[in-house]
Amino acid sequence: MIDPIQYSREHKQTNLAELTDFLRIPSVSTQPSHQEDVTTAAKWLIKQMSHCGLENVQLIETKGHPLVYGDWLHAGMDMPTVLIYGHYDVQPAEPLHLWESPPFEPTVRGDHLYARGAADDKGQLYVHIKAVQAFLQSVGKVPVNVKFIIEGEEESGGASLEAFIPKNRDLLSADVALVSDTAIVSRDQPAIVYGLRGMLYTYLDINGPGRDLHSGSFGGGINNPLNVLGHIIAKLRDEEGHILIPGFYDKVRPLSGTEREILAQFPLNEERWLAESGAPQTWGEPAYSLVERLGARPTLDVHGIIGGYTGAGGKTVLPSKAHAKISMRLVPDQDPKEIARLYRAYIKKITPPSIKVEVTIRDGAPASITDLNIPAMKAASSAYFEIFGQKPVFMREGGSIPVVGQFQRDLGLETVLMGFGLPDDKIHAPNERFYLPNYYRGIETSISFLQAYANLTID
Repeated sequence: MIDPIQYSREHKQTNLAELTDFLRIPSVSTQPSHQEDVTTAAKWLIKQMSHCGLENVQLIETKGHPLVYGDWLHAGMDMPTVLIYGHYDVQPAEPLHLWESPPFEPTVRGDHLYARGAADDKGQLYVHIKAVQAFLQSVGKVPVNVKFIIEGEEESGGASLEAFIPKNRDLLSADVALVSDTAIVSRDQPAIVYGLRGMLYTYLDINGPGRDLHSGSFGGGINNPLNVLGHIIAKLRDEEGHILIPGFYDKVRPLSGTEREILAQFPLNEERWLAESGAPQTWGEPAYSLVERLGARPTLDVHGIIGGYTGAGGKTVLPSKAHAKISMRLVPDQDPKEIARLYRAYIKKITPPSIKVEVTIRDGAPASITDLNIPAMKAASSAYFEIFGQKPVFMREGGSIPVVGQFQRDLGLETVLMGFGLPDDKIHAPNERFYLPNYYRGIETSISFLQAYANLTID
């Protein structure tokens, strides 16, 4: 009898061929023209999960794209259950002319597999399905109970899963969640993301006169919505990055000395990072390091301003309307609903009576943070070290994975973010790719994690 890791090594070509088939399906959830393709991807997953030995595999219809569920629950009542999450939908591939090979014709060049969804998230999701298969086909059982919940709307808002979770707590009950949708530091240096920032996305609509007005006839007597928008934006944050909304920082969880020491060990090469950004120098709150500012501090940014005449040549009008898109990245203990309330109140306060303002809250998600001392985190660290030969570093990610916060809120689950992507995988961009050695090592690391988590539970 062979062990699961040996089994996975003997089936590398099969594992690659199956992932390639998965990547050929253009499951772009944001484009209506690909609606059938998204369902095709879900059905492909169901077939493969059943073939791998998972049970109760089912397609769950929603108001949007379907969810996929499957489990294997024979490890015993005294063994923990791991809820594994991933998404089978992908970003649009446009602009197509920038791809060196067609985005849905997976192509191996060197050690990389190029295709839309290769790293985000089909490749990383499939790692865990193949790990479970390796256990079932080699030793006949998985050391822990496992459940999979896989969505087809992560790239388009995730509304269906968000609605499904609170109504299906028993189905999704577990001891810990496992997600692979992040990157590690480098090919050989693993990293565990233990914190994710939350998000609040807003629209500002500034309304002035009933129509565009001649600036010579009305200038000085009518407040210009674009001028007002500029003043509002300037009052949201100071020049060092401190956010000026009253009460905004009241519930921000302070960084402890221990956590600052952990983050200081993250090997961020600031010079290389800056060169990659193309910016002339770093910027931000002076009391915090760059690593801390990138993942552990809240932010406020303007993403777009619309208004006035932007065509060729000049046009001297006072525009009747102006618009801005503004988001805030939030950190643990900041409630998106409370921040939205504070934001609305402050915008109303700083808007002059000569203008009408409308605030629309587009999206909101809480931040999340995982206790580094739980058994599953120790198991993840042990698994990375066993397979990669390096202890993982710990980091807080500046981006958001809303489902992680929802797992914590609605299911009471901590989440282990065990990624296998790389910073240069070009996710969401042309020529997305997955480093194949980390695909194979990802399967082995998942195997090692499930075994280590079981052993820690027994101990």
